[in-house]
This record gives sequence, C-alpha cells and structure tokens, in this order.
Amino acid sequence: MADKFYVTTPLYYVNASPHIGHSYTTIAADTLARYMRETLGSDRVFFLTGTDEHGLKIQRAADELKLSPGEFADKMVVQFKDLWSQLNISYDDFIRTTQDRHVKVVQQALAILYENKQIYLDKYTGFYCTPDETFWIESQLKDGNCPDCGRPVEKISETNYFFKLSQHQDWLVEYIKKNPDFVRPQYRYNEVLRFLELNKLNDLCISRPKERLAWGIPLPFSAEHVTYVWFDALINYISAVGDFDANNKYVSKWWPADLQLIGKDILRQHAVYWPIMLHALNIEPPRTVFAHGWWLIDDNKMSKSRGQVVNPLDMVHEFGIDAYRYFILRDVPFGLDGNFSQDAIIKRVNSDLANDLGNLLYRTLTMIEKYFEGNIPGEDITARSEQAKAIGLKMKNLGPAIKAHLCSSGDFNFSASLEAIWEIINMANKYIEDTKPWNLAKANKTAGLKEFILVLVDCLRGVQSQIAPFMPQTARLIAEQLGKDKIKKGKPLFPRIEK
Repeated sequence: MADKFYVTTPLYYVNASPHIGHSYTTIAADTLARYMRETLGSDRVFFLTGTDEHGLKIQRAADELKLSPGEFADKMVVQFKDLWSQLNISYDDFIRTTQDRHVKVVQQALAILYENKQIYLDKYTGFYCTPDETFWIESQLKDGNCPDCGRPVEKISETNYFFKLSQHQDWLVEYIKKNPDFVRPQYRYNEVLRFLELNKLNDLCISRPKERLAWGIPLPFSAEHVTYVWFDALINYISAVGDFDANNKYVSKWWPADLQLIGKDILRQHAVYWPIMLHALNIEPPRTVFAHGWWLIDDNKMSKSRGQVVNPLDMVHEFGIDAYRYFILRDVPFGLDGNFSQDAIIKRVNSDLANDLGNLLYRTLTMIEKYFEGNIPGEDITARSEQAKAIGLKMKNLGPAIKAHLCSSGDFNFSASLEAIWEIINMANKYIEDTKPWNLAKANKTAGLKEFILVLVDCLRGVQSQIAPFMPQTARLIAEQLGKDKIKKGKPLFPRIEK
C-alpha cells in the first residue's frame, strides 16, 4: 500500500444547484478518505474537492440574474459547501478556480507550454456546446447537435490558441497500455484505448476571445484571450497541492494523485486531455482515474425539464444523512448506472437499517439493561458455542475483506464492502433467535448469558468500527449507546418508514 493517499472529486460547475451525481462522487471520495485515514493516518491523506467557476455558461447564468459572474459564483459555492457539511464530507481542501493560488498555477502552466512551443495561434472554425463547454468539429456532431448532451451548438469562427494534443497521442496509447490501472473500471479502460486507437486527436482549443467571453483566466501571453474553461479546471488538481519552481519544475508532496473520481460523462477530459497536459508539463499523470456511472430515473438520465432532478438535501431531510449515504453506496456496484427511486431508499431503510442494524443494537442494549442492569459483563468468556465462534471468525476476516473490496481489486466496491458488514449483522440477529436468551435467563444460566451478550457486544463494536467510513454518524451513535462499560441506550438508530 502507498505511503500517502491523495483523492479528488471533479470540480463541480456552479451553473446550477448540486444534485445526486455531485453527492455520489463526493460521498464515495469521502468514504475512501476516511478509510485511508484509519489505515495510513490522517496526516498522510489529502481529500480535495471544489468548484469550477469560469466559462460562458457561468457568465450567461449570472447575466440572467443581473449579477456579476463573481457574485453568482459566490452565491452558488455556498450551496455546495452547505451540502457537504450536511453530508458529513470531510474534505481537506475546497479549491475554487477563481482563487489567486489557482490562477497563478494555471498561468504558470500556460507560460511553460507556450515557451516550449506546445501552444500556437490559429484560426478556429467549428461548433461550441455551451452547456458542456466543449468544442466540436462538424463531423463529430450528431444530427447537428452536441454528440455528448444532444443540445444545440453554436457555430463560431475566431482566432484562438491551441494546445498540441495530437502530438502526444502515441505516447498516451503506450502509457495506457503500460499502466492498466490508469483508467478504471476495466470497461472504461477499454473504451478509452479503443477511442484513441480508432480516432486521430485534434489539437485542443484552449482560449476564448475576451470580446466573446470576459469571465476567465487571462492568458499570460495574450491580452485578448482568456483560458478555455476545461484547461483551467483540470489544473486545479495540481494547483491545490503545489506549484512550479524557478526552473519550471512542478513541486508537490501529494502529487501524483492516487485516485481521481469522476462521472463517466467527463472521462475523455480526464483520461485523454489531462494526462497529455501533464506529460507536456513534465508531470507524472495520476495513478488512477475512476469513472463511475449515473443515477437514472426509469433508465433515463435525470432531466430538469422533465422534473427528474434529485436534490440531495431533500433526501437527507426526509431519510437522514447516513440512510442516504448508505443507499447510494450500497444499492449499485460503483461504476455501473443505477435507477433511483424513493421506494428503493425506503426499502433499504426499513430492511437493512431499521430491521437489521437498528434492531440488533436495540435488542442488545435492551437485554443488557434487563439482565445486567445496563452494565456490559466484564468477564471474558472463552468457551464459546460453535455459532459464536463462527461469528468471531467472520469478524476477524471482515477487515481484510473490506480492504480487498476497497483497495486491492481496483474497483472500489462499496456495495460489496457493506454487504460483508451486513452478513455479520444478519449472523448476529440469527444468533439471537437461535440462542433464545430469555430461556437462559429463566434457567439462571448466567455464564451462558454473559457469553451471549459479549458476543453481541464484540460484534457491534466491530461493525461500528468498520462502518465508520461509510456511515460516520451511525458509527458515532453506536459507540455512544454501547459505551465502554455501561450502556447509554437512546432512540432507535433508524425508525421504520411507514409509506
């Protein structure tokens, strides 16, 4: 395992309020950061998120509200920070592309590339998708519209600066082949490699004339242009953790990033543009770019026009922080698309959280209260039943199982990790039913009752420890109610939801 862990989310575009997709990536990154802090130590983990605040889309959104782009961005950033606070997101840094530290590194990078003749001026004629902030040539359009989002594009003809993306295509193909973990999951790796082998890269337009777009980072070598928003935004991953020295060498204690989590819709920018930009700057690419799937409604991408956008805050207020975190990590293997519905959340809450975990804690605390006056038995019972030994063995193997799911496979399988935890929860609930502790109490079998309670307490403490990265609030509540020697029974963790 590496001696440090640097994980990033994309910078979220502030043209609209945060939605379920933003929360999905960020909760996943938070879970991994929390897990790695327990593994490596908090001083060896760095979790970065932030906001992308430049571009034509921001300028137009601000104009509609009669605000300056900066005022509009400030207003929207509050929504993202409030959501991350509500979701218990433990980021180490929140970077904004309007911050001086970011602007400085973007301009340093541009100056280095220009000096190294990686950037040139040329006439550009093509099509621009404002919602996606993406340039296209006519042959790439689909029925005259953006091939990614399907929306109309604008035809533009202007003089711009270009980055020599095409010059590095062969290098990137070889790099990807030599580094099979660079893009995950495997089918996304295959997708990127196939794209590069079947298509010739065009050079990347990296500027916009100020007469068309004033809201951007000025090019250090042209007073008439600002930086294309994607080039600007990608640099955040290095501007947050380092900068260039006097010899144009990038210096950082955290780079390369160990894991960059993104949605599948921005895979090309992160798996093609980004590594080539870094290569041209003589900087090592990130170790892994992982592209997860989308949350859908009835197998369709969510759409504001159809009223199908899920507000994470609404879900938190209705179901609770950890119920929401649990659902989006548990319901679909990370990487695949999944269908979202409130009925599915309710089913998970009632079955997994209320019936399984919540009931196990409540029944255990009730029995400690009833049979031992709220005191956890202090004697270590070694002569345990076969069923108790099986639970103990499962507990012993739980940590390695989660490590394999989260770290070793390269697929960051949150769902399988939680499933492994729930196997133990279900074993413990069955242990209660099979042991029938009320009969032990009636027969005054104190030793057997102590053994039984200690097995459940050990099980709950193990579950509490392993569940903490996924559901930090729940882990804290379990620890508080179990106490050290004397329980502090509280309200049920997850009340059942009656539809």
